[in-house]
Amino acid sequence: MSNAVHIVVCAGIVPDPLQTLEPITTPTGPGLKNEMVLPAVLDPWAACALYEAANLAAKNPGSKVWLVSLGPKAKLQQVMMTIAQKVSFELVPIDGPIGGFPDAHSTAAVLAETIAALSGLDRERLLLFGGWESATRGAGVTLQLVGERLGITDQFQGVDKIDLRDDGSFEVLERVEGGKHQVSVCVGTPAVLGWATGNLAEPRNNPQVGMANMRTIMPALQKAKSTTLPANGLRYVSVSLPKQQRTTRVVKDLTPDQIASELVEWIGAE
Repeated sequence: MSNAVHIVVCAGIVPDPLQTLEPITTPTGPGLKNEMVLPAVLDPWAACALYEAANLAAKNPGSKVWLVSLGPKAKLQQVMMTIAQKVSFELVPIDGPIGGFPDAHSTAAVLAETIAALSGLDRERLLLFGGWESATRGAGVTLQLVGERLGITDQFQGVDKIDLRDDGSFEVLERVEGGKHQVSVCVGTPAVLGWATGNLAEPRNNPQVGMANMRTIMPALQKAKSTTLPANGLRYVSVSLPKQQRTTRVVKDLTPDQIASELVEWIGAE
């Protein structure tokens, strides 16, 4: 029980990456065309964090995993029908806007307030997990802002592995440049870990786990509190798909320096 931890995973839902996403300007700001009818999935980076959290909790009896997710209730229910069969967790839904356009500070404020109000959460044993990146908008700061609002100063980003020790400390492997890892040792919780891909494969579907999870997921969705995310001064001038351009030339006998110079010139003209 000495290594029991309370793990809160912040995970958003995103449109299935296999769909064609077309940005548009709506009366309330930028969004995606037909966003509410696009199939949704759990953000891939956050999904890795959830799988790692469940694995860590299983290895340390007495641990518990909460999944805090902000999005439309209908979409959350759709995604949870699949995710619930993977690992055990307690869902804490927040009924709010989907997509990558809301301000990161507003999102962090809502998430931090929700986490602080969790019943039974021991802040001294808290590990706050989430994705290092995002499939919607890689702001790279939302998880950090949540941790700071909760008063957690020990933060690690690009995490691939965590090992808990008997004395309550833990070792973290963070990705750094050159395909290497930085090894850090933290004396104990609380801490924030932004996960990369981790080391675990996606768990197989387990109908029994799914049935156990759905007993609490459906009531939680029904009680989900609605929230709005103020822009906080954030304004988008326009949103559009990246311009597609392909110009092919077959040229022989150019030196590497000449090729590099031409590429730099082409990039600079964009």
